[in-house]
Amino acid sequence: MFSGIFDLPWWGLALAALGLTHVTIAAVTIFLHRHQAHRALDLGPLPSHFFRFWLWLTTGMITREWAAIHRKHHAKCESPDDPHSPRILGLPRVLFGGVFLYVRESHKRETLERYGHGTPDDWLERHVYTPWHKVGIVLMLAIDGALFGLLPGGLIWGVQMVWIPFWAAGVINGVGHFWGYRNFACADASTNILPWGILIGGEELHNNHHAYASSARLSNRWYEVDIGWCYIRLLALLGQARVRKVAPRLRLGEIKPAPDRESLEAVITHRYDVLARYLKSLRRLAAEELRELRMGFREARAIGRLLALEATALGPAQRERLAAILTRSQRQAVGYAMRGELEALWARSTATHDQLVARLQDWVARAEASGIRQLEEFALRLRRCASA
Repeated sequence: MFSGIFDLPWWGLALAALGLTHVTIAAVTIFLHRHQAHRALDLGPLPSHFFRFWLWLTTGMITREWAAIHRKHHAKCESPDDPHSPRILGLPRVLFGGVFLYVRESHKRETLERYGHGTPDDWLERHVYTPWHKVGIVLMLAIDGALFGLLPGGLIWGVQMVWIPFWAAGVINGVGHFWGYRNFACADASTNILPWGILIGGEELHNNHHAYASSARLSNRWYEVDIGWCYIRLLALLGQARVRKVAPRLRLGEIKPAPDRESLEAVITHRYDVLARYLKSLRRLAAEELRELRMGFREARAIGRLLALEATALGPAQRERLAAILTRSQRQAVGYAMRGELEALWARSTATHDQLVARLQDWVARAEASGIRQLEEFALRLRRCASA
């Protein structure tokens, strides 16, 4: 009498748990993250209400709280006001205690009032989902018990309860700002954990998201997979979703005699991509010089990372080491100084478009005349930049 409606073997129960948690992941990434927090897409009433109901059953999270906390994370990223930065709080605390950081932030009225605008405020939200947000997970326990039996159902329910706190609040917010690869040199420490965004619905591509937060598609390179985007495209085909914005693609055209207004617009629009590629040029330059000095791979990699850091992110010891590197290498000193000039093109400025175009032309001319192969190649690429 306690076997449940479905008498499944252990592997069937495992698949059931994986399927149920994957629906929750899809609800978080599509509804809470891309739709509610960033307005990257519009959802039809059917998927929108289904996701809200499913999240009420499986997480007990309140839409307004989740959206507000996530928006604050973007606004205050890697600062002491960031609700869950591993750079400030340490990786173990965010990875294993991310859910407690979320709960603490959800109790701050200022966060909800400032960042929680535009979320659902209908009868269901006011009278069911918000005031009775813990009832849903109790109901889910009863459903799991009825479907799979008391003990198996309880175990599946337990997996459902820890799935989002660990993977979203812990792994994405923790590991996604600590370890991985970066396509874009945005100001924060976000990383892509894996190029295949399947297990966590595409949220593995966290650096891509921080570079273009309002994009409904988190994949950016040809080898990256965003399963959440696949679901969005399917919903769009069914008339239940409308994509509002995706990350722009940098287009390379014919080589121009000199950068023009279109080149400037492309550089500013794709600034994170441009800077990331420039930093790769600096790392190649560092590796070339270190080979000449017969330094090891680890040393070369460490110096490359040091050159890629922003000046504001450098500690005292790192500043001393960087100064020693730039003193020893005139080519590195030139490359590092020109990095700052490149970043100044898209910094807030009172300069007119014509003045910025002139600065870009001067930057390209000096890079091509520097005698540094890596800078010459990069300058040639800038002369090919065209707006999308």
